[in-house]
Amino acid sequence: MTVRYHWRRGGLAPDYVCQRKGIENAESICQRVSGAEIDRFIGAVLVELINPITLDVALAVQQELHAQLEEGDRLRGQQVERARYEAELAQRRYMRVDPDNRLVADSLEADWNQKLKLLADTQQECEQLRERDHKRISEEQRQPVMQLAEDFPHVWRDPSITHRDRKRMARLLIEDITLLYGDVITLHLRCRGGAEKTLTIRKPQLSWETWTTPTEVVAEVDRLLDHHTYGEIAALLNERKLRPGRGERFSSRIIARIQTCYSLRSRYDRLREAGMLTVTEMAERLRVNPKTVKVWCAHGLLKGLRYTDKGESLYEPLDDPPRKQQGIKLRLRAASTHIFPQPSKEVQYAT
Repeated sequence: MTVRYHWRRGGLAPDYVCQRKGIENAESICQRVSGAEIDRFIGAVLVELINPITLDVALAVQQELHAQLEEGDRLRGQQVERARYEAELAQRRYMRVDPDNRLVADSLEADWNQKLKLLADTQQECEQLRERDHKRISEEQRQPVMQLAEDFPHVWRDPSITHRDRKRMARLLIEDITLLYGDVITLHLRCRGGAEKTLTIRKPQLSWETWTTPTEVVAEVDRLLDHHTYGEIAALLNERKLRPGRGERFSSRIIARIQTCYSLRSRYDRLREAGMLTVTEMAERLRVNPKTVKVWCAHGLLKGLRYTDKGESLYEPLDDPPRKQQGIKLRLRAASTHIFPQPSKEVQYAT
């Protein structure tokens, strides 16, 4: 996989891309992994691993292994001596052959050449292994290594350090990283000193996914629509310190967009399914003007539930609806909806 960088939120963000098929066969990219979260985890692991205790233990282990390497060097020296003895033995056999017997002489010469080649290969391999194994850390080198453990966290977190410099440091410390990409991302990290660590992190969100409202908030909006308007829901969610996908606070417009985007039933539809009536339907049932329905609702004669923040309401039907009663105040009629007879007025005519 190769790395690509793009500009996000004021800085460069990496993406790890598998584009081999795209380069060779002009096919689409088969895999893309957002690398910002992965880089943060790997940086934290490196800071955790590079500390005085772990470096001190690593140096002590290396000194312990040095004795074992010397024993291995002695065994390899014995292999060289054995190869040299076999080469000398093949030489003596060749030198004793009768020159007139060309068939035997050619066979012994080929065997001698083979033994000489084996001796040269064994000596070369022994020298390479000896040079690799005898890189022992002295006390003068030990102090700078231990100082690195104290300086490394500051250097790694320094904002002035470029991505290129961090990658160079990572190459010096990390042997390889195996990444398994699925529902979760599994990272198997192998350091050059032999330390290994396996990490499991959740899949990083795509850019558009960071703008979406969390599912638990959508479920809460769906529940609150049974009893509240958009503005009331926004106020309740802000009181609970919940946040939308984009923005710092909820508003009536954001709640309306959530209801539409996630195909939630509106409060109007919920009240209609519960049998609530519109102001026109209620006025027709009571045989009064729609304004009268609103006045009666304001004084408690009718039960109305708002479905918008503008005060629009739906009304609960009544088995015993109120009636117009001349001369009785609405506050008294709210307590009793019986019709009281009106006193007759006597009219006196002048004689």
